Amino acid sequence: MENLRNWWSDLHYTNAQKRSLALVAVFVLATSSFFILRSSSPSEAIAPPTLVVDVAAAEIMIDVQGAVNRPGVYTLKVGSRVVDAIKAAGGVTKAGDPSDLNQARIISDGEQIYVYAKSSSANSTSSTQSTVKVKPKSSNFLLINRASAKEFEALDGIGPVLASRIVSYRKANGPFTTIEDLLKVPGIGAGTLSKFKSKLRV
Repeated sequence: MENLRNWWSDLHYTNAQKRSLALVAVFVLATSSFFILRSSSPSEAIAPPTLVVDVAAAEIMIDVQGAVNRPGVYTLKVGSRVVDAIKAAGGVTKAGDPSDLNQARIISDGEQIYVYAKSSSANSTSSTQSTVKVKPKSSNFLLINRASAKEFEALDGIGPVLASRIVSYRKANGPFTTIEDLLKVPGIGAGTLSKFKSKLRV
């Protein structure tokens, strides 16, 4: 300690310079001690974030009815299409006619897909012999989920353009659930629908 004092006294610095040198030395020692103590302490383990997967959200329930081999409610993957729902129900029967369905359309949860029977008289016998009850095409009413564009044209106030819009809307969005759903088709208002509403059936 005496040697250190003598060395400090023999330094050719002013008192102000010696104080500055002392402060720098203390700062270096304090900083070094901090990093040494920090590196020697055990590191805290960081738990990885918990990944929660909602399994229920990856599935949807679809009701498939009509001219299919196994009508009922089925669970499918999100993003499934109409064709997948029909396959799950065992496919279309010989009496069925899926031509009015857009089988490439992506279906949503809770939706019902209905496959109607063929409307020709040649297939009426096979339709009645089928164990699956299907809705036949009525001669008195127009089935909005089965009618063609030409059949819609026969209604008052419906021309070729509007009839084509109805069929296109049905293929893109699925079967109509009520007659009033026709109001969603561009160009059909309440006044137009009232002219032929009594002639329609779902």
